Amino acid sequence: METKNSHTGIVVALIVISCWFVSLYLLLNWDFDWRNPLVYVMVFVQMHLFTGLFITAHDAMHGTISPNKKVNDLLGYISVFLYAGFFYNRLYAKHHQHHQHVHTELDPDFAPHSFWKWYFRFMLNYVTVIQLIIMAIAFNVLKIWVDQQNLLLFWVLPSLLSTLQLFYFGTYLPHKGEHENEYHSSTLQKNHFIAFITCYFFGYHLEHHQKPGMPWWQLHKTKG
Repeated sequence: METKNSHTGIVVALIVISCWFVSLYLLLNWDFDWRNPLVYVMVFVQMHLFTGLFITAHDAMHGTISPNKKVNDLLGYISVFLYAGFFYNRLYAKHHQHHQHVHTELDPDFAPHSFWKWYFRFMLNYVTVIQLIIMAIAFNVLKIWVDQQNLLLFWVLPSLLSTLQLFYFGTYLPHKGEHENEYHSSTLQKNHFIAFITCYFFGYHLEHHQKPGMPWWQLHKTKG
């Protein structure tokens, strides 16, 4: 069941954004000890929350956050800008191009390459000079109030790791090789815990292409 007539999507989106913001605020102000193993755990927690921001923007691209387009798109803009200074409109166009031309030369997410070559092509296809300038300005402004090691460890590193998480579980694994279906996609074996912690159920990628109007938090329901 899709949720275009429900406000649940707004609540879920706000929870993800709030968790990311609160966690980041606390971590940037944490006088941590490098010997504390929790430090490294929190890097991966923050990585997962960064990924949640992008998945929230992805839901907005499919109109599943809110039936109110202005609200839906606003949350998409906020999420993807907080993620890494991206512009929602540009990502929206490219993502729908992916759905319309999956596994072809017109697919901005596909490349018949090995992992790292495909990853760098993927990144170059999305990252812009303006975005890099925005992130550089944000970093230098935040340095006024935040210790640089906190910024690097809990803001820069998790965001970079998140791109690998999104690419590996949401693009590379589902679309590498050939597939005997019209969406040229594979899917994870049914395991909702693994599917959530790896990429917010987007390992169920064939199911996403079959039902792109299903929000991430309901995607597990499509798995037989």
